[in-house]
Order: sequence, then C-alpha cells, then structure tokens
Amino acid sequence: MKEVPIVVLDFGSQYTQLIARKLRESGIYTEVVPFREKIADIKARKPKGIILSGGPASVYADDAYHPDEGVWELGVPILGICYGMQLISQHFGGEVIPADHHEYGKAKLHITDEKSPIFKNVPDNSIVWMSHGDRVEKLPEGFNTIAVSDNSPHAAIANEERKIYAFQFHPEVHHSVYGTQMLKNFAKYICGCDSTWNMGSFAKEKINEIHKQVGDKKVLCGVSGGVDSSVVAALLHEAIGDNLIAVFVDTGLLRKDEAIQVQDMFRQLGIDLITVDASKEFLTRLKGITDPEQKRKIIGETFIEVFDKEAKKHADEVSFLAQGTLYTDVIESVSVKGPSKTIKSHHNVGGLPDWMTFELVEPLREIFKDEVRKLGLELGLPKHMIGRHPFPGPGLAIRVMGEVNEEALRLLRESDDIMQQELRASGYYDKVWQAFTVLLNVQSVGVMGDNRTYDNTVCVRMVESVDGMTATFAHIPHDILENISRRIINEIDGINRVVYDISSKPPATIEWE
Repeated sequence: MKEVPIVVLDFGSQYTQLIARKLRESGIYTEVVPFREKIADIKARKPKGIILSGGPASVYADDAYHPDEGVWELGVPILGICYGMQLISQHFGGEVIPADHHEYGKAKLHITDEKSPIFKNVPDNSIVWMSHGDRVEKLPEGFNTIAVSDNSPHAAIANEERKIYAFQFHPEVHHSVYGTQMLKNFAKYICGCDSTWNMGSFAKEKINEIHKQVGDKKVLCGVSGGVDSSVVAALLHEAIGDNLIAVFVDTGLLRKDEAIQVQDMFRQLGIDLITVDASKEFLTRLKGITDPEQKRKIIGETFIEVFDKEAKKHADEVSFLAQGTLYTDVIESVSVKGPSKTIKSHHNVGGLPDWMTFELVEPLREIFKDEVRKLGLELGLPKHMIGRHPFPGPGLAIRVMGEVNEEALRLLRESDDIMQQELRASGYYDKVWQAFTVLLNVQSVGVMGDNRTYDNTVCVRMVESVDGMTATFAHIPHDILENISRRIINEIDGINRVVYDISSKPPATIEWE
C-alpha cells in the first residue's frame, strides 16, 4: 500500500475533504479514510500523523462514532478538529457536554500559548470558523488550553508531550484565515512531513503505475471533451502511446465549436481520436421530452449504446477500460453515511454493458478536481481547455428548460458564446467558478425598433465557489452584465430579454435542471 504522510479519519463533516486539499496544496500527500478503518490498514500506510475530522454526531450519544482503539496507540501525532477534539477529550478522561449556545460562524482566536508549534506564523486574534453544538467542559489530564475565543474557553488544547492537539474550530475552511498555516504546522513541524508532493511527481509516478498495470495491451478511453477525460487520455498516451484507443462521442449537446476544439487539442497532443457523430440520434430521442430526469436517463442510455457500438469494434484488441473517477467519488463511496442522497442523476448512471468485462484503469482516483487541472497543464494540455468552467455530462440539454431541439440549442449556444467572450475580455472568466446561459423557454413582449416582439428569455448564471459543493452568485460589475445583455438581444434573433440569476447554492443548485 502507498505510504501516506497524513491520514484523515472521516467522521462525517461536510468539510473533511478540505483538510486533505489544504495539506496537498502545501505539498503534503494526504488521504481521507472512513473513521471505521481498521488499524492494520492505517498502519500499512505508514502515516506520520493522524487527523480526526469534524462530524455531526455527539461523542456522548449512544450512536457516536469511534475509531479503532489502536489509533490512540500508533505513537504518531494526532490533531482533532471539532468532533475530533471532543473525541480526544472524552478518550483521555475529559468531559464533553451540550453547549448552552451553539456557535456558528466567525470568531477571533486568542492564542494563550504562543510557543506552541501548531501556531507558528499565526498572529493573535486571527479569524477562525466555528460550527459546533457541544463543548469540552473539563480538560483531560495532561492537556492545556492553548487558545480561546469569546464563546469557547477551550478553542484549542494540546498535550505537547504526547503531540496531541485539538481545535474546536475548523482550520480547513476558507473563513479560517490562517487555518491552512495551522494544518501545515501540524504536518511539517509536529509530524515531520516534507513538502515534496506535486503534480509533476504524481504524473511520473502514475505513468509508471499505468505502464506496469497495462503493459503492452490496449486501453479504451471514452472522451467527453471535459477536463477529466481529456487528462485521463493525455496521461494514458504518455504511458502507453499508440496502445490508447480514444473515442469521442459528439452528442450534439456541446457548446459552440466545442467538438472542433476537442479534435484540435488531441491532434496537437499527437493522440489519434475516433470521433462518433451521434448528434442526430440524441436529438431524435430527446424529441418531445421535457422532464429533466427523463432527459438525463435518455442521454445516459444513448451514450452507453453509442459507446458500446464503437467499443465492440475493438473488443478483440482491448483489455482495459479507462475511467475518470476522481478522489471525491472514492471518498463519497465509502463515506460515513454511505453515498450522499441523489439530488440529480448523473448522465452515465446505469453502468456499462455486461459484455464489457475490461479491467478498469482509473488514474485520477487519488486526486481532486483542482489537482486534475494542474496535472493537465503538467501534461501539456492547453491552458484555455484546462481552465474551462465545469460542464455537465448531459451538456446543453439540461440548460434548455423544456424540449431540446435545434432552435433551442442555437439560441443557447450563441448566447453562451457571447457571454463567454465578454467574460474573457473583461478578465472575469477566471474569477468565477462557472458561468453559462439557460434558455427558459418563456416568451415575453418586447419592442425592437418600431416593432413589437414576442420572443425568448435567456438567463445568465454565474457563481463563485471553491469546490461546487456550495456557491454564491457572482457579483459581476453592471457594465459587464449590460454588455452581455445588449449583445445577446442585438445579435441573436429570437431573444428579447436577459435576466441574471442571483440565487446561491443552497437552496438552489448551480445548474437549473
């Protein structure tokens, strides 16, 4: 098993993944495992430190989550965060009780032990993010308070002798201004980890792994035009060269000129790309369909059918199938509560045909989305392709409210293209997480010249986010929005009104369907 300097035990916090991401950004390879992981499997990773995440449970409840008892005897430094702090307190004989007042939001952290290595280069009274309903009432023997806040008399505690630390706040979230520094301090100065992990080293390591796994056999890789599948294909090509069979299915639901851009990119990379134009097939099957879940199901089934047909042509020569599984997918599949409740079905739900018994190659299953982009740049993919905003598997079909047809797709592609042009020209494209237009299929009265119109309404959606799990609508300058609106209405026949979506996630989702 691969050595992992820092292992995070997941107790169900919505922020757990951020712990690993923050440490990886600091060059320290970190993995998240379920709290129930057996001590033998943890030991096999040879960790230099353990982090206990937050979680929604109470340590004194009958159904509280507890790690394998062997964790406490590993002899490596431990950092507990929120629920993790309460676990540490309870295990070592302290007392945890329900707080009189729940504490959520920003707080000032007053450091009472400035010599503690966990606070190296962290100024006093920095802002941290609290989110808890329980508190430590009595410290365990051998532990001292090293920081307080207005509502937390034990905001941070430590047993310096045993190298065990605990925070009541969440250092991993964006609102904890010096949180990343604290996590880095734990890993580097307390656990002795080196900042040696980066996408360059990962690429070399993964190329060697793929070569060993695949040998001289061929790998089939489905390419959607998105970042993940493009990076998978590029990585495989580096490892196995012409033994990669890359298949691009053009669903007819892509953005303006996207199919051409994908083909050009692969040509520049020297990768042979088999393009299957199935746009008519997809549009025929979507005719008359307005329910978003039905759209997704049809698109998923059609994609598998088209890919299946092409794959059969290569069945005798292919032994492996590549997939763009990400680390977030891996974590979710073994999460504390099982996979999260489905908000929307994915376009490839239903799996591959039974005959497709290839061995899987999943080179991205150890990295996060932002790391995939860095890997893509490392492999030579063009920045404008790697830096593109996220795009849903079902494509423009779920950005058309109602039936998907050629005219609706025309209006959507053209309006989206104008918006993208204006964002790039103004420098705002890279400042937002995602931006797109939605065809509402709502007509309204307008006046253009001396004529009355009754045309379509387009919604512009732009959000700011770190990981897509939560998002706020982007505060774009009015002059940019005005230019977008003016150009869309003036340049596209059939649109006479543009609106801006100012809802955040939650309660809304980023996409409309």
